[in-house]
Amino acid sequence: MKAEPAAQARLLDLQELDLEVQRLDHRAATLPEVAEATRLAELADRLDGELIAAQTRLSDAERAQRKAESDVDQVRARAARDTERLESGRITSGKELQNLQSEIASLGRRQGELEEVVLEAMEQVETLSAEVVRLTAAAEQARVDYTTVVARRDTAVAGIGLDRARVVENRQRVSGDVPEALLSLYDKLRVQYGGVAAAPLRHGRCEGCKLVLSPAEIGEIRAAAPDDVVRCEECRRILVRVAEPEAQ
Repeated sequence: MKAEPAAQARLLDLQELDLEVQRLDHRAATLPEVAEATRLAELADRLDGELIAAQTRLSDAERAQRKAESDVDQVRARAARDTERLESGRITSGKELQNLQSEIASLGRRQGELEEVVLEAMEQVETLSAEVVRLTAAAEQARVDYTTVVARRDTAVAGIGLDRARVVENRQRVSGDVPEALLSLYDKLRVQYGGVAAAPLRHGRCEGCKLVLSPAEIGEIRAAAPDDVVRCEECRRILVRVAEPEAQ
C-alpha cells in the first residue's frame, strides 16, 4: 500500500484523537458517581425487600395479637357468666357449685396464660413497628441519595460528552486528510490491537510495541520509498517514519 508521507503522518494525529475518545469513554464509565449510583440502587432495592418482609411480619404479629386479645375476651366473658351464675343463688346443688367454682378457677388460669400471650404479642408488634419505621426511613434516604448521585453523574457525563463531541469532530476533519484505503486499514488495526493502530518509528524502535527493530528491518524500511506504508514485523501496526534530529 502507498500513501503520501503527509497522509501517513496524519495517522499519528488521528491515533491521538482516537485515544482521547477512549480516555473520555473510560472516564465516563469509571466516574465515582457511577459506582455510587449502582451501590445506592442496590441498597434501596435491598431495603425495600427488607421493608416488605418486616411489614409482613408486623401484619402477622398484629393478627396474632388480635387473636390473643379475642381469646382473652372470650375467656373473660365466660368467666363473668359463670361468676354471675355462681352469685345468683340459683344453683343449689353442691356438686354443681363445686364444678362451677372449679371452672371459674380454670378460666382464671387460662385468662392469665392468654394475657401473657397478649403481652408477648404486643412486645413483638412494638419491636416490628420500630423496625418498619427504621427501614422505611432508610429506604427513603437511600432513594434520595440515589437521586442526588444520579444528578451529579449525569452532569459529569454530559460534560464529558461535550468534550467527546469536540474530539470526534476533530477526528472527522483529520480523517479527511487520510486516503480511504489507508484509513480502512488503520480502523481495522485499531479494532484488532485495542485502539493503537499506528505508531511512530523513533530511534529504530516501534512506539506501538516498544520493541527495537533488527538492523535488517531498519535497513528494509530505509530502503522503502517514502510513500510506502510500512508495518512493524512484531506487532503489525502501521509504522510512521518521523523526522529525527541528526546526531551532533
